[in-house]
Amino acid sequence: MAQTISVVVPVYNNQPTLEETCQQILDIHRREFGDFGLEIIFVNDGSTDGSLQELERLQQLHPDSVSLINLSRNFGQLGALYAGFNHARGDAVICVSADLQDEISLMGKMVGYWKNDTEVVICYREDRDEGFLSRKFSNIAYAIARISSPELPTGGFDYWLMSRKVCDMLCSFKGRHNFLQGYLLSVGFSRAFIPYTRAARKAGRSGYRFAKKLKIVIDFIVDSSYLPIRFMSGLGVLVSLSGVAYSILIVYAWLIQKTPFEGWAPLIMITMLIGGVVMIMLGVIGEYIWRIYDNLRDFPLFIVESKSMSARGDDTSKINLSPRAGEQA
Repeated sequence: MAQTISVVVPVYNNQPTLEETCQQILDIHRREFGDFGLEIIFVNDGSTDGSLQELERLQQLHPDSVSLINLSRNFGQLGALYAGFNHARGDAVICVSADLQDEISLMGKMVGYWKNDTEVVICYREDRDEGFLSRKFSNIAYAIARISSPELPTGGFDYWLMSRKVCDMLCSFKGRHNFLQGYLLSVGFSRAFIPYTRAARKAGRSGYRFAKKLKIVIDFIVDSSYLPIRFMSGLGVLVSLSGVAYSILIVYAWLIQKTPFEGWAPLIMITMLIGGVVMIMLGVIGEYIWRIYDNLRDFPLFIVESKSMSARGDDTSKINLSPRAGEQA
C-alpha cells in the first residue's frame, strides 16, 4: 500500500488565499512526490469571514484529497495544529500556513529528506518580506528564545515536516501552552534545515498581533526553559548584595559622623526598587502557577464542531473533543 503525506493547514480568516494554497499543494504533489498519497487537512479555526464556505467548496471539488475540520470557535494556532495532527493519517505530516507566505514549492525537497530517513525537516525563515517593526520584534523575540535553545534558527519557523513517529509523540504531550518548535528541537531525532525567505502577505491581515506574538515568546521561555527562575534568582542575589553594600556604606558614614544621604527620597527610591523587583518575581511565579492550574483543568485544546474527511478516510461526524494526552483521535 502506498504511503501517504498529510498536509495540515490551520485557517483563520484566509478566504482570499485558500484556493491558491490548495492548488499549489496539489500541483507540487503531482510534480514531485506523486508516488505518495496526499491528504490535505484544512482546520477552520473559528474564521469570521467566508473561509468555511470556501473550504466546503474545495472539499467538494477535491473529495479524494481534501479534508475539512471545523472547530467550534477560535482556539488559536496551537489548537488548530493539534486538531490537524490528531486527525492526520499520513506516514509523514507537513504543517504550513494558509496565507501563501511560506514556499509551498519546498514540500518536494522536504519529502525528499524524509525519504532518506530524516525524521524532522524544518523550513526556517532566513529573511522575511515584512515591515521594519515586525522584523525587529521577531528578531528580538527569537534572540531571547535562543538563550535557552541555541538550536532554534535565528528567524524561527512554523513550517515543517515530521514523521509519523514524531507526530504521535507530539500528540501525546500534555499542556495547553506548548511551544511546538521548542519540542521539535529538544526531543532529538534526525533533522534537516531548509532556509527560505518568507513572502509578504498577498491578502488580508495577519491574525498575529503584538499580544499574540508576545504570548508565543512567553510560552517558549516559560514552558521550555528555566531561564525566568534563574533570572529571578540572579536578580534577588544582586538586590541582596546591593542592600549589603548600602548597609556597609551607612555604617561607615555613621562611624565618620557623616550622613551619606539626607531626607526620605533615597528611602523611597530603594523601597520602590525592591518593591518592583518583588512584584516582577511574583508575576513570574504567578505565570507558572496559572499554567499549572490551566493544565490541571484539562480543558480540551480544541473542540471539533464538524468534520468532513477525504474519501481516503473517515465519514462526516459532529462534536468531537480533543483527545486527552496519550490518547489518539
